[in-house]
Amino acid sequence: MQTRKIVEFEISELLGIGMTLVILGIGVAYGLQIMGETRDDVGVSACAKNVAYPAKNLYNETSKLCYNSTGGTVAPATTEWKASTSSIEGVAKIPEKLPTIATVIVASVIIGILVTYLWGRFANA
Repeated sequence: MQTRKIVEFEISELLGIGMTLVILGIGVAYGLQIMGETRDDVGVSACAKNVAYPAKNLYNETSKLCYNSTGGTVAPATTEWKASTSSIEGVAKIPEKLPTIATVIVASVIIGILVTYLWGRFANA
């Protein structure tokens, strides 16, 4: 006489994975906003250090360049500026990968369900 093991899954078990993806997206969005504001703060100080007459140089948040009263522009060139710009570019790549991460998670869950179902169905056969 064969006994069959009943295997059950509930969608509510996937809630944790979904919430993790949502929290990751929100965290990255706010993190990028804060990093952008920090870059602009660094830009202001970088422009002040950038040329011979720092009092006449201002940072333009739209163009991300230093400009002076004569109309000349130059990119901020401090190490802090380069580091803040590079870090923003690096972190901004995370949201690009979220669809791939979600697809891998969904595929893993489906494979797990199939393996568990087939294991329960054919292990005692």
